[in-house]
Amino acid sequence: MERKRSKTHERHVRKCLAHAILASGLLASCTGLGGNRMAARPFVKWVGGKGQLIGQLSPLLPKDLSERAAFVYVEPFVGGGAMLFHMLSRYPNIERAVANDLNVDLVTTYKVVQNKPEQLITTLAEMQRTFYARTEEPERRAYYLDLRERYNSHPSDDVEIAALFIFLNRTCFNGLYRVNAKGQYNVPFGKAVRPLICDADNLRAASALLQKVEFLCGDFESVGRHVQGRAFWYFDPPYRPLTPTASFTAYSKDGFGDNQQRRLAAFCRRLDTAGHQWLLSNSDPHNVDPEDTFFEDIFAGFEIRRVSAARMVNSKADGRGKITELAIRNYGE
Repeated sequence: MERKRSKTHERHVRKCLAHAILASGLLASCTGLGGNRMAARPFVKWVGGKGQLIGQLSPLLPKDLSERAAFVYVEPFVGGGAMLFHMLSRYPNIERAVANDLNVDLVTTYKVVQNKPEQLITTLAEMQRTFYARTEEPERRAYYLDLRERYNSHPSDDVEIAALFIFLNRTCFNGLYRVNAKGQYNVPFGKAVRPLICDADNLRAASALLQKVEFLCGDFESVGRHVQGRAFWYFDPPYRPLTPTASFTAYSKDGFGDNQQRRLAAFCRRLDTAGHQWLLSNSDPHNVDPEDTFFEDIFAGFEIRRVSAARMVNSKADGRGKITELAIRNYGE
């Protein structure tokens, strides 16, 4: 009973501290060691992350969000969190946020950043010191492979899982998260010499910003059970591949094919009927086939816009560059 009371007290103190930070005008910022205020930003790189599209997606958000007394924000495919961080920073009137992802270790990492930032910083700082001390690439690669093997052994400690997740994300090839048929992380070493593995100031700022978020791990449809009343939803599902070889959409061993895309569209229709507002991003098939009307068909009746984007992941230089992506929504101007 005493231990339970102590944990409850710790959670209360942590929330009070976060509220004090927010009230002092540091909603999405944190004072670094040098006295500079630092905006909280996503702490992992993520394939398909919306960092570069925020400027184009933001004008497509409901115009009255900032005027609402309060609202609930829901993101069933949170990924690297670019939109989540943007929404929490821009709209202090978000009274509650729900963020979900199918990647259990990613969700664990968010929860550790949210609730145990100092323990995480201590562990990451030691990993960074060890990595930097290895001056030759073979030594750094060996250390990376050792920690990758440790990660694939599925440690039970949540802080260790989060630290390994961030370490691998910062030191692997292109910040990828990819698993094989056995569910094991298999991304090769990225040859980085001194990547910033332990960004202590940002982790503290992120922890404060994320205090009002409930993190879930499950199928996107299950998120609805955690949302009472109407909300604003942003969907950023694994993108439909533009070509048969565009394989970086499979963030889990289960993948996300056309049937899942249709199921997501049907879910969005049910949300629309229930009075929710939503915005959804996906790939634009017209980049390779102007006759492909897959999304026009499954989202018939909703507004579909095309926004310019940069292809960020491809092993060949000529496979990168400007393309368009889809922004689909169930509300107007």
